[in-house]
Amino acid sequence: MAKTRDWQGMKDMSARLLKERTGEGVETWNRRIQRERLDDEESLRVWLTKQGVTGYAQSLLVMERFGYPDFLLATADELIDGQYADRAQLRPIFDALIDAAAGLGQVTIQARKTYVSLVSPRRTFARIQATTKNRVDLGLRLEGRKPKGRLQPSKIQETMQVQIGLTAPDEVDSEVLGWLQQAYDENR
Repeated sequence: MAKTRDWQGMKDMSARLLKERTGEGVETWNRRIQRERLDDEESLRVWLTKQGVTGYAQSLLVMERFGYPDFLLATADELIDGQYADRAQLRPIFDALIDAAAGLGQVTIQARKTYVSLVSPRRTFARIQATTKNRVDLGLRLEGRKPKGRLQPSKIQETMQVQIGLTAPDEVDSEVLGWLQQAYDENR
């Protein structure tokens, strides 16, 4: 069974990193930042860097100070619904891919603003993106696999070297399911 996660997991991870690296939590850092009266992001980032706060922890504190983008506050369902709001005819393709992924093993569905990652216990093995108004692309992490046949060069993400373009739910066929299974197996 697949589980779905949104940005809350990233926020929690960033807060954990902040606590581990500095010994102080988000609330304490927010109070320190408020006392400093830093009114722009650049000044805050410079100050945080001097305090040894970098990376995800720094980004978290910047968003705590200046606000979170709407897509970070959305649930996974809201993010996915937004991706298909203006292309409802593509949603059944997405749903077919998610149904297939649920049968692969331990899969986490990680929703973002413009795409959905399929994550094995080890790492991301596929990415689903409504790339145009008429096509959903399934990017696959298949090491050393050269584009051939339905496997095309991927433009989705550098770790996804190949992709399959899908324009109808019935194109999520045994060949696509085989490639999806292979990507999962190679990356678990």
